[in-house]
Amino acid sequence: MMAWRFVLSSSLRPPFLYSRPLQSSVSTPAAKERGLPFPNRHMTYGRSHHLRSGALLACQARQQRGTPQEEQRGTEDGRSLRQLQQAALWTAEAAYILWLFLLPYAPGDPVWAIKSTTVDELLGLSLNFFFILPLMNAGIFNPLLIIVGLHVLEPPVLHPVAEGLFNFIIGWTLLFAPLLYTDCHRDRYKGSLDVLWGFQMFLTNTFLIPYMAIRLNDKDVKPSNSKLSELGLLMTKGSSTVGIIGGIVCLVSVLWAFWGRPDIDFGGIADRWHFFVEYIGEERLAYAFLWDICLYSIFQPWLIGENLQNVKKSNLSTIRKLRFIPVVGLVAYTLCLEEERNVSQT
Repeated sequence: MMAWRFVLSSSLRPPFLYSRPLQSSVSTPAAKERGLPFPNRHMTYGRSHHLRSGALLACQARQQRGTPQEEQRGTEDGRSLRQLQQAALWTAEAAYILWLFLLPYAPGDPVWAIKSTTVDELLGLSLNFFFILPLMNAGIFNPLLIIVGLHVLEPPVLHPVAEGLFNFIIGWTLLFAPLLYTDCHRDRYKGSLDVLWGFQMFLTNTFLIPYMAIRLNDKDVKPSNSKLSELGLLMTKGSSTVGIIGGIVCLVSVLWAFWGRPDIDFGGIADRWHFFVEYIGEERLAYAFLWDICLYSIFQPWLIGENLQNVKKSNLSTIRKLRFIPVVGLVAYTLCLEEERNVSQT
């Protein structure tokens, strides 16, 4: 009777009052013979299973997010890279000024020994700015000028290759204006972008290289005024017009260099190419233009790549590819800017 009472009381006992038997990861021959299931050594039970699962998920999330030490290390690596880039840019600025302006070793004459013929050529190229006077004197606008009663200034006749090279650089510089005014790091440059771009139109990379270095500074803790000037608003709101004008000027410059002034015997394409090679090897101004082409080809994809957020999403992949093509990438950027773009600083 006592035995039956013990059995009944054991069967009615709630399951939580006795613990689960310990599982062994080693199966015995007796268990196999009786067909008893033996536990999986990788199996966990009860609350410990949920705790281990939660710990595993937390560990994976922490690995994906990275520890604070890893994030700090990434920030320090980024700062080191920017400092290295800044050092390279300031070195390039020093080399640009010393080699092209002061030292007598580059082709042509330095600034302190410049000849009057070089000054006259520079003035003549300036008068042929964007081919306005040459095209007017070619008879394109003559009927309109006769009606208005204006007399066009006669510019000096220079070699079309020299005129084409000069206007190609100026047209490319014009295209940089919308890019500079929409640059996400432009507020790190504390000077006037109007003055910077104005001097860039005449002295090109003498002022653009320092800007590229300064924009790599650490973000200023103090909030800065990101309001655009009147010129900046004109260049950004009319970016499509700027892009079309700059692109046309660069295209006409190339065509003018090889086929311009057909009424004067400047030779064919081979003769003009020969003049181009000699021109770069003898004139400091032309040699500096070659430097400008190389530096612009580096700065253009660099700046566009860091400002792709200003481009329409539908054209994003196209701009990402075209930005490496000189001039073409900048024209595409100016034509594909968002109308209501966010140019806040980062």
